[in-house]
Amino acid sequence: MTENKLHQLSIEVGAALKARDFWVTCAESCTGGWVAKALTDVAGSSAWFDRGFVTYSNAAKREMLDVSDATLKEFGAVSEQVVREMARGARYAAGANLAVSISGIAGPDGGSEAKPVGTVWFGFADNDGRIYAHKEVFSGNREAVRLQAAVFALQTLLDEFLKK
Repeated sequence: MTENKLHQLSIEVGAALKARDFWVTCAESCTGGWVAKALTDVAGSSAWFDRGFVTYSNAAKREMLDVSDATLKEFGAVSEQVVREMARGARYAAGANLAVSISGIAGPDGGSEAKPVGTVWFGFADNDGRIYAHKEVFSGNREAVRLQAAVFALQTLLDEFLKK
């Protein structure tokens, strides 16, 4: 998997967003803004991308995306419940039609038996109130996990929300 694939997906996502007159936002933790960077690498992205959120800490998730402290304490930052709240909060805060959220363990440290390195949760929220969450476990080093997560996020956005 290469950054070329990520760039191609960004172009496709941008074209689909523009065709629908939609806006997208990102709430990223382990990817550190990589999805937002990929989207804004596309010329003309200001027509469908206004802002994103890098919420690496729990405090940032609470303050910027309205993720509840109770959810963070009960399930941890890398969980279905948290990415759902991140996606909903980002869509609302940005006034976007669609939001993607990402929280995971890119490594090389921080994994556990229940959540090994490479575990990444994704959340997607749309204008209809639909929130979709999905977990993947990627392999490779930190950069590989982060790249795979960014590609997965854009591919899912395209397949599940923009090709209908």
